[in-house]
Amino acid sequence: MTALVSVIPIVLLIVLMMGFKVSGYKSAIVTLVVTILLALFAAPAMGIIPEKYADVSIGGITLWSVVEGFLKACFPIILIIICAIFSYNILCETKEIETIKTQFIQMTSDKGLLVLLLTWGLGGVLEGMAGFGTAVAIPAAILIGLGFKPMFSAVICLVANTVAVGFGAVGLPATTLANQVAASGAATPAELCEVATFIILQLSLMFFITPFLILMMTDRKKILKNLSIALFVGIFSITVQFCCAHFIGPETPAILGSVAAIIAMLLYNKLFLKNNEAEVNGVKVEKKKFGTAKTLKAWSVYALIIFFILISSKIVPPVNELLNNTLVTKFDLPVTGNAFKFGWLSNAGLMIFLGAVIGGLIQGLSFGRLMKILAKTTINLQKTVVTICCLVAMAMLMNNTGMTNDIAKGLVELTGSVFPFFAPLIGSIGTFVTGSATNANILFGKLQATAAHDLGLVNQGTFFGVSGSETNWLAAANCAGSEGGKLLSPQSIAIATAACDMEGQDGEIMRKTMPFAIFWILMNGLMVFLGLHVI
Repeated sequence: MTALVSVIPIVLLIVLMMGFKVSGYKSAIVTLVVTILLALFAAPAMGIIPEKYADVSIGGITLWSVVEGFLKACFPIILIIICAIFSYNILCETKEIETIKTQFIQMTSDKGLLVLLLTWGLGGVLEGMAGFGTAVAIPAAILIGLGFKPMFSAVICLVANTVAVGFGAVGLPATTLANQVAASGAATPAELCEVATFIILQLSLMFFITPFLILMMTDRKKILKNLSIALFVGIFSITVQFCCAHFIGPETPAILGSVAAIIAMLLYNKLFLKNNEAEVNGVKVEKKKFGTAKTLKAWSVYALIIFFILISSKIVPPVNELLNNTLVTKFDLPVTGNAFKFGWLSNAGLMIFLGAVIGGLIQGLSFGRLMKILAKTTINLQKTVVTICCLVAMAMLMNNTGMTNDIAKGLVELTGSVFPFFAPLIGSIGTFVTGSATNANILFGKLQATAAHDLGLVNQGTFFGVSGSETNWLAAANCAGSEGGKLLSPQSIAIATAACDMEGQDGEIMRKTMPFAIFWILMNGLMVFLGLHVI
């Protein structure tokens, strides 16, 4: 019964957005208000408040949970969204987006492969390096610039931004999960590799299915061609990602795997596709030759963004450590005791901003003009800001008052011995509520390990030919499942609506991504169950 009450905010949000077609920001405000009322009255009455808050005022917990949500929404999520859209708006202002569009089209005359390059390839690289919505915002904006419809661009970028999520932001979600379930609280390199490898194995079918779905959404008529591309690209992707996870750890699978996918696509295009005329959406595009200077100028914004993100990431440890320990705001929030931490120099938002501004200057804009574009971008995203602030506040409130954990415990008790099949669903719920695979792993990673112990899954085993701990196999399901939750997360959808200028259509996007999310969760559940009990 308590789990049914705790799930009210999630159900309400879905009903408002999908059933009554209420705009995202209005749905988020209403849901936050209802969550506050449940936190103030229902949570204490049901006895689900965490023990550490036993002697704390519920009003104080509620207030500071909302404050915590607003802080974490602004830093870094909203900051990254604004800067990502800002970078695209600069390209539109300088008209250099036309050069990028033409060069993408000239890479291949196949529309499906073009979309796959942007969403699965470029999107995967952006997710692997930065995360926090960049993989949706930037490719979606480019797709619209290429003439694709906003709804198509939003939905297909959300579908594509799934497999890479567990290893986004240089492996942060997978690393967090491994630390959560490690007996010492800090995973060893071997444990990091084991958890990362298990996540790849559980997602293995999706390395082929997701590209195929993207291709079919783009062009339904060429089934055999789409299937061959998906198999060709999928083999490259999963091979590289498995090797990275198994031998290096969680930091590089998404980045190097997506680069491998891009190489595979260009190789397939060269070997098997005829590219006589460049066209997109049925419109022929005149082939042009661009000099090195023109190409570098056009790509300066995105090239600099990628450069700054790379040098500030864990791939370059000395720079990463310096930035992570310089100009860092960190403090414990009153009442809840949770810590808020934000690195002013180490966050992806700053890297995107620097790349955008320097690239804009290279492309001929003045600093004053750039600031006007930034101001206009920020004003145009005000409803997205409200949406994300309310949703993250709701997530923090549900977490701090025990509602999120109560939902997960209820599912464990309900499913019993078949829980492994439903384990990915818990990760999906966590990502739906929080908008973050990392937060989903913080919320439920330990719970998955506890469930494994309760079910007696504490032995060493072999999963699809790879040996490891049954506990880590079940815990990995949380991360694999969390990626399906991204498809429905209102925060992710808010980013897509902002990038595609689709204010008020959040519910329609959710309705279109729902079938993909359900299929994803079912496939994950099947892989986890088969790996544990059959193969």
